[in-house]
Amino acid sequence: MATALIHYSAAAVSDRGRKRSSNEDAFGYSVEHGVYVVCDGMGGAAAGEVASSLAVDEVMRQLTERNQGETLQAAVERAVSNANQAIFDRSQANARFNGMGTTLVALVAEERSVQILNVGDSRCYLQRAGHLEQITLDHSLVEEQIRLGRMSQSEAQRSPLRNVITRALGTQSHVTPDIFQFEARPGDMFLLCSDGLTREVADAKIEAILLSNTPAETLCKQLVLAANQAGGSDNITCVLVQVME
Repeated sequence: MATALIHYSAAAVSDRGRKRSSNEDAFGYSVEHGVYVVCDGMGGAAAGEVASSLAVDEVMRQLTERNQGETLQAAVERAVSNANQAIFDRSQANARFNGMGTTLVALVAEERSVQILNVGDSRCYLQRAGHLEQITLDHSLVEEQIRLGRMSQSEAQRSPLRNVITRALGTQSHVTPDIFQFEARPGDMFLLCSDGLTREVADAKIEAILLSNTPAETLCKQLVLAANQAGGSDNITCVLVQVME
């Protein structure tokens, strides 16, 4: 029996939050090409905004203009490498941007085959059959301590080091992303988000919001509102990708 075709749709909202004077997050997506990206920039002056925008632009360009016959895996690896190099070169060429970098979380879909990649602590979640699961693993100092059993979740939340990430795009000449592979199912919902959401809103609350039967753009707005109501201490970006028959 032939496998039924599936379709994707997406919505996104990005917000400055309540404490920051600018928005250093960036996002982009193309349902037509199956590419969805969220980046959270870092660096003094406007460097964070530059880094995140460069990363989104480069990854989107690389993955929407794929070489004919190139595998999805090869295209993803090339896109991350080129984006990293673009940011690193800009930071080396201009002292104002020295040391800038950005997180990256992206989803690339080719029919039912989905690849999720991340560098840093922006996350991808999968809501499937009413259950929310975090797919990506944060490249952050406290999360790595938790995984090693050296720190509890409550200690991590109070730690003065909780903003320290251990991997970023553009801070070194080479970076290796984590890549996760999935087969998408009708009814799946993928959430790509910056840590401005996850620092303020618990997974259980995110799950409850995503379970409400409302349009994807409304869900994004509800997630951003929840983060702002909880303090809004950072920029907040949410991209929701829905899978349908």
